[in-house]
Amino acid sequence: MASWDGFAPDPGRDPNASIKQLQSALDMRVDQRGSRRRLKKHVWHCSIRTAPEDRLLSDEEWAEAARRVVAAAGIAPDGDPDGCRWVAVRHADNHIHIAATIVRGDLLKADIENDFNRAQAECRKIEKEWGLRELKPGDGTAAKEPTNREKHKAQRQGQPDTSRQQLRDAVRQALAGAASEAEFFARLEKAGVLVNRKVGPSGDTLGYSVALVGERDAAGEPVWFGGYKLAPDLTLPKIRKRLAGRIEDRQADSRSVAGASGGRTPAGRRSPAAAARLLAADAAVDAIELLDGEPEDAAGVVQATGEVLDALAATALPAQKQELLAAARAYERASRSHVRAANANSRTVRAAARAVLSSGYSSNRGPDGAAAATVLSALILLVIAASRWHAEQGHRQQAAAARAAADQLRAAYRQAAAQPMAALRERGRQLPKAVRERQEQALRRAVPGEGGRQLLAEPEFDALAAALAEAEAAGHDPKVLLERARSWRELDTADSVTAVLTWRVRHIAKLPRPAEANRPIPAVGATAPIAPATDPRRRR
Repeated sequence: MASWDGFAPDPGRDPNASIKQLQSALDMRVDQRGSRRRLKKHVWHCSIRTAPEDRLLSDEEWAEAARRVVAAAGIAPDGDPDGCRWVAVRHADNHIHIAATIVRGDLLKADIENDFNRAQAECRKIEKEWGLRELKPGDGTAAKEPTNREKHKAQRQGQPDTSRQQLRDAVRQALAGAASEAEFFARLEKAGVLVNRKVGPSGDTLGYSVALVGERDAAGEPVWFGGYKLAPDLTLPKIRKRLAGRIEDRQADSRSVAGASGGRTPAGRRSPAAAARLLAADAAVDAIELLDGEPEDAAGVVQATGEVLDALAATALPAQKQELLAAARAYERASRSHVRAANANSRTVRAAARAVLSSGYSSNRGPDGAAAATVLSALILLVIAASRWHAEQGHRQQAAAARAAADQLRAAYRQAAAQPMAALRERGRQLPKAVRERQEQALRRAVPGEGGRQLLAEPEFDALAAALAEAEAAGHDPKVLLERARSWRELDTADSVTAVLTWRVRHIAKLPRPAEANRPIPAVGATAPIAPATDPRRRR
């Protein structure tokens, strides 16, 4: 399509030209540089592709795109007679390949530092000018993608993920549950990951790399990945920064988990897994409010939310594991930005992540299933709020990643909530007429006008009525419960408002589990107002 001077040998069109002639022309300055100054790697390659929905570009447009990209990357700057030699080849409708040698006409090596980012920036300009699909500009915080070689190797071995992705998951999950550097490395080794620490003369750890057991290179050595090769925030200095102050966090963990269990664990009504997930639900609701605060506090909450998702993915049973792992992977991009994260106000969220990890696996039945649905319902709204915060900050890639994570969380929520929600709906349909009418009246008083009528018409109102009736039988005022549940943020972004209200009401009233459909309604006397929350932050 184009070349450095417009006169390069063209084997595609000229029957008298050959690939050997084109190669010799491209390598001329490399050869002139001589063997003593020969570069180990002198070939620069770049492919440019349009989106499937984009129009087909003409040959002239592809030629212009190639010239603009090589100029931006430093291969052949505009107006530079000593620019490198290059050619652009088109062998499909939707993309071209650019090949160049990086020796200039003055026989110096081309300045191609940061070439990738500069070429990407030029492509963003071309997309906007030509009406093509516009990709989101990067900010240098994205994790490194697996190479094609890694992807092909995973396919040959029948692995769904590359070793880089598996190690990234393992490191994140170990970090989410660690309170110190020693515990972080211990958790990695316990997960079956090979850990290689770089130790200085003083005995201090200077860095680390990880490898999968059984993963070998051609020489039979483990395939090591340093923290930076996994993600920018997984280097040892960044990990140490996140671990700083977690000793105080750890001291508060036991008190937090005990409070979440409501004293019911000895009776078997709430398992440790259910208690930890309800603690995480509380933390998620509180965290939404912090996104309206200082950017540093909001960034800390956004980062800590990723730890909760990592913890849930690590302790999920197979029925939900894939969706939760996909949500954690998608959100991983949203957890990083250039806004400095403050850890103080996100302490509760991080403590909830460690509580989930320490509580172990959660089943999908009984109180565990209800607690899983509750925390996922709260996390969906928190992740949506994080997406809005990123959008307000101009973080387009992070906002898109958070939206993708919310979609995966919705899939996990539907699985977790299916059984307990079905039981609640059935119980709601079997409520005595007088009991159901009281719950309808409570909803109308709490949500007057058209909003209340819309909630009454939603399919999940049967489940909400059952939750309100059970809370009423336990001595709570349904109207007060509804008002408090509605006061929590991000309710308007829920797919089903009544479903979210159902889990919030059950959580606020500390109901142990969704009642069985055939269990009779307890006798209800005069209802007492809901007791004030013991946590001052919850009194709003």
